Amino acid sequence: MAPKVLAVLTSVDKYPTGKPTGWYLPEFAHPYHVLAPHTEIIVASPKGGVAPQDPKSQEEFKDDKISVDFLENQRSLYEETEKLENFIGRAEEFAALFYVGGQGPMFDLATDPISHQIINEFHAAGKIVAAVCHGPAALAFVKLPNGTSFISGAKVTGFSNSEEDAVGGTAEMPFLLETELDKASGGGYERGAENWGKHVVVDRDGKLITGQNPASAYGVGEAILKSIQV
Repeated sequence: MAPKVLAVLTSVDKYPTGKPTGWYLPEFAHPYHVLAPHTEIIVASPKGGVAPQDPKSQEEFKDDKISVDFLENQRSLYEETEKLENFIGRAEEFAALFYVGGQGPMFDLATDPISHQIINEFHAAGKIVAAVCHGPAALAFVKLPNGTSFISGAKVTGFSNSEEDAVGGTAEMPFLLETELDKASGGGYERGAENWGKHVVVDRDGKLITGQNPASAYGVGEAILKSIQV
């Protein structure tokens, strides 16, 4: 039986200002392309049902074959998501937990108590916890049962402050992801040399995997697969 990966998407479709957002197309499409031949991928979101996709990502990656193929052929994955709460107490069924990016997670998954509980359960079971771009927002505020940060002492990455500034998102975000990841990890945030370059960080013997930006999504998928197959 193929190992299972629980992929988590945001349920947020708009900023408080009304600007559309959601999950970011290549940040699911590229890891899916790597993982699907070797794993069974189950998809959840806080509200279940249709998980909103950031329309901007569809436009920006309209010439990316992997993204276009995913958009056209895997619609049921993101339109028929299960409620995240249904996966409480089920970490043993899975090899990995993966948070897809897009700005949406900054507004729901970052502070979702169900998500925090599931991360704790996967961690306690020795499973892989992974996230890309804004997906690591889901990790930034998680506390372990002893009150310490889930990522305390870890090396992590996520969408950088300079990248957020470059896309004009700084004023619209509820917090700056790089700042909070660095704080929660105790100074463990790492970023690539340049904005938009691939940067994947693997820590805790392959059990914690994070990617900085959309260019890192394929590499996050590869790192998850490598860790599953060890």
